[in-house]
Amino acid sequence: MENREAENKEVNDNKIIVEMKNVKKSFNQNHVLKDVNFQLNRGENLVVLGKSGTGKSVLIKCIVKLIEIDSGSLMVFNKDTLTLKEKELNEIRAKIGFLFQSGALYDSMTVRENLEFPIRRRSKTVTQDELDSSVKEVLENVGLEDTIDKMPSELSGGMRKRISLARTLILKPELMLYDEPTTGLDPITSQEISELILEVQKKYKTTSIIITHDIKCAKITSNRIMVIDGGGFIAEGTYDELKASDNELVSSFFK
Repeated sequence: MENREAENKEVNDNKIIVEMKNVKKSFNQNHVLKDVNFQLNRGENLVVLGKSGTGKSVLIKCIVKLIEIDSGSLMVFNKDTLTLKEKELNEIRAKIGFLFQSGALYDSMTVRENLEFPIRRRSKTVTQDELDSSVKEVLENVGLEDTIDKMPSELSGGMRKRISLARTLILKPELMLYDEPTTGLDPITSQEISELILEVQKKYKTTSIIITHDIKCAKITSNRIMVIDGGGFIAEGTYDELKASDNELVSSFFK
């Protein structure tokens, strides 16, 4: 009986990719995260919806420990990130892809060089054939094979976002963190990026957190939505469930 309970617990733990309990984070007197609790399940796209300044980006930066939480519990891939040594933390980070708002491409490198860079950094023994194959695969998956020798300055905003996503995918992460993926893009390009996030989930079997205040992006990409305000989550559900909410703040996103 005890063995069966232990097995069930292990199965359940493997389903949970990220878990926060009573997480708090302040910057001086600015209490950004006051008491955050949530679980991210394997294979789902979780959208965190909120207005600017509500702590959405802080939340995902805490997950990769770019920002340290003040208190609470933070488990990632069933590991307590607060107790991990640097080597163990880097092993966790190697499983995580982070798409920054800016895209963060290297302006002095071509698209090819930008995509090769993370592989070269991780492996000193990778061959050029292996690099070429990986670059070709991710460029095909984001629909930009013909940009391989272009500079970032020659690309549109939407194209730069796609190349940034390709650079993240080239390491085949298990967990994707998207920070405002459609910010600064026109409506058509925003929809294309949102649909691409959905394609990535299906093709790469990724688990994702998508930070946004773009309700159209939320509708396209989400399996589940959580609304953050006042330092914590105030609502959770599917797009249709939250659209029907009688909470004034939640319903305001759908108008």
